[in-house]
Amino acid sequence: MPEPSPRILLVDDNARLVENLSEILGDAGYTVDIANSCAQGRAKAATGFEVALVDLQLPDGNGTTLAGELKELCPEGEVVLMTGFATVETAAAAVRAGAFAYLLKPSPTPELLLTLEQALRHVRLGAEKRGLARRAQIAEKLAAVGTMTAGLSHEIRNPLNAAGLQLQVLERRVEKLPDSATRTSLLEPLRLVRDEIRRLDHVLEDFLQFARPRELLARPVELVPLINRVLDLLQNDAERRSIRVVRQLADMPVISGDDGRLRQVVMNLALNAMEAMNGPGQLTVSTEQQDRMVAITLEDTGPGIPPELRERIFEPFFTTKATGSGLGLPIVHAIITQHGGTIEIKNGQERGTRFVVRLPIAKGVADA
Repeated sequence: MPEPSPRILLVDDNARLVENLSEILGDAGYTVDIANSCAQGRAKAATGFEVALVDLQLPDGNGTTLAGELKELCPEGEVVLMTGFATVETAAAAVRAGAFAYLLKPSPTPELLLTLEQALRHVRLGAEKRGLARRAQIAEKLAAVGTMTAGLSHEIRNPLNAAGLQLQVLERRVEKLPDSATRTSLLEPLRLVRDEIRRLDHVLEDFLQFARPRELLARPVELVPLINRVLDLLQNDAERRSIRVVRQLADMPVISGDDGRLRQVVMNLALNAMEAMNGPGQLTVSTEQQDRMVAITLEDTGPGIPPELRERIFEPFFTTKATGSGLGLPIVHAIITQHGGTIEIKNGQERGTRFVVRLPIAKGVADA
């Protein structure tokens, strides 16, 4: 599945220049969003951009002032100011506004494209730094979860097991009662309690995966059959939700890993995607080889994840669901990290969310 092209926000009221720049940038592989005024620029910046090309003189304001506003609306993006009348004062003002670069127009195409590439490189570097900081924060929280769970798991599991055992005894005794109406009225709440005990046991099991993660017993794993098995299991659930599952599974080299834990990764991500759509939609699962890595992409057509939540979804206990431990995606993150891989969240091609999991190809295969 192709990566979405970088988004360039072009803010200029010169129709002919805008047409020329749009053609140049489109041919270079960029997605161009056009605004003819400061007001339009602010409105379009609210949905995000990688680089904004902003004219210094606009019909309803000054490009230098707008540059600062765009940086506030989209801190991850960069702004390049353009002017046909450069002065030392305007250049200094551009620097103060946080502009990445300052171009004279009409700017030669090679200079324009080089400046954009440099700005995009800066954007990517910033994203990598933020990702490293988030991973460090998640690692600290996972360590805290492990310490806490190791101490509490024994105290929690013992009474849970005892309660479950006594509940089974009580259910058997109730089933022996002669009056069927009495049996039914008593068994219904007992079964509800039994289901809740099982749910608590599953939550505790999630905690234990942090406290005592299994040693990775790596064996050769073929990803495509593994993914197909998981999607086959989820097919009935998908049909019940009116979700179309599209498989774009190209043959992949063998990787080294734990088959069961990798199935858990695909299962959790697919279930999360289906729950996020909350109704009819499409889940697309694809595979692709990227150098010495294999990539598994799961893309849904749901509402997407707001940027302010996207940075937190791998944090332990963080959840937007009414129920749940908030440990499903952190466990996915931990399993992928244990396999030497990465997981990335992106916007979908049109809407929704894309999770991209990258795992290293088995060493002997990669070196072949």
